[in-house]
Amino acid sequence: MQRSVLCPLDGRYRVRVNNLSVLMGEAALAANRVCAEVTWLKILSGLKLPQLKKLTAAEQKILDKICTISSADLDLLQQLENTGYQQLPATRHDVKAVEYFLRLKLQNTSLKDRLNWLHFALTSEDVNSVSYACMLADGVEKVILPSLKKLHKNLDHLARKEARSVLLARTHGQPAVPTTFGKEIRVFTERLSRQIKQLNNQQISCKFGGAVGNYNAHVAAFEKVNWRKAAQQFVNALNKGRKTKIFLSPVSTQIDNRDSYAELFDNLRRINLILLGFSQDMWRYISAGLVKQKTVAGEVGSSTMPQKVNPIDFENAEGNLQLANTLFTFFAEKLPLSRLQRDLSDSTVLRNMGMALGYCLVAYSSLEKGLSKIIFDKHAALEELAQYPEVLAEGIQTILRANGCTQAYELLRDFTRGKKVTAFLLADFIDGLNVPASVKMQLHQLDTQTYLGYAVQLAEGKND
Repeated sequence: MQRSVLCPLDGRYRVRVNNLSVLMGEAALAANRVCAEVTWLKILSGLKLPQLKKLTAAEQKILDKICTISSADLDLLQQLENTGYQQLPATRHDVKAVEYFLRLKLQNTSLKDRLNWLHFALTSEDVNSVSYACMLADGVEKVILPSLKKLHKNLDHLARKEARSVLLARTHGQPAVPTTFGKEIRVFTERLSRQIKQLNNQQISCKFGGAVGNYNAHVAAFEKVNWRKAAQQFVNALNKGRKTKIFLSPVSTQIDNRDSYAELFDNLRRINLILLGFSQDMWRYISAGLVKQKTVAGEVGSSTMPQKVNPIDFENAEGNLQLANTLFTFFAEKLPLSRLQRDLSDSTVLRNMGMALGYCLVAYSSLEKGLSKIIFDKHAALEELAQYPEVLAEGIQTILRANGCTQAYELLRDFTRGKKVTAFLLADFIDGLNVPASVKMQLHQLDTQTYLGYAVQLAEGKND
């Protein structure tokens, strides 16, 4: 047990978020910063600048190799920033430490005569902006989206499997009309489909224009170079092999506006709200005995009540979804704001983006586990439905309306509202109506198990 961890993502839930940690942890941030610096040096070398030789194939390989960060490299970066290394004093600046790290790595190579081109004309936020954008893109593309798509697939399977499983639907918590369990699950899959599609198309912005976004230093050094084009080439290079793209903001201050971050976080927040509603509905179905949970040998539901099988997976998902959404709401409101050209309050906030995605991942895995353990109790659902024959009142009054009865609604209201209705009383009520025999026959044929409209087709995903 890791006794000193402060966050459950690094302790209790560590196994569940390992893949995300690799892409969005401190090591990933360092690696992305190194990659950004190296990629910019490559772009510079292709601009035919005076005194900057074009990189050879061997030198390209040297730079590529540096982008793979080892534990020893991370230790060196920490020393450069916090305690100093050899003759170098502590920078107390994480991005400057990356520049010095690269100088040390390249000082004994053929690139030693080009060390002054590292971090050329950049501000630290240029490096940070693309690094965080790449991390966020990787986390969404490689971990969050696959997890969501798997969850959606399992929900789709459940909807089809239970397409014909009749269920009493409730509105305002009260018996309403019959539906099917599969159709109610289909509601969630359809909502998720739309949001996942949007998430799949999200792009994440970055900036790369120097101290206040004007390319001041770039133009001062080499006025004839098209630096905005060079910046776009830089971003294009970082996008190679990436489905979730980052894009260059055309105008910025020292920092990117991060409106795209807010759009992404709001997208994830909507997804989580949908799954939160699903979790709460499943909790209620389990509580009502309509959904059973498979028991696991040796598993304990209560420390004192041995009979209990608690809906812990759906409860865990609910809590983690709410926690993630609290962070997403804060991020979306915080990150697009900055005083004038830049204030530093965003820096510490950005470091916590992985945490929000981590809580999402824990929730999604809990839902997966919960879904693997549930069984819809068709018998219990039919028993409950049989207790409320008055749910046919909607169909009866609608058929009566269709046959010219002007007081149909009022007749059914007075017969059913606030009363205990039985199948016998309902049949007697129909027999007493002043309507043709053919209409009475049609009304008697209404059945709670078949009064389903298009519920089955909807559950099966049939749109016509």
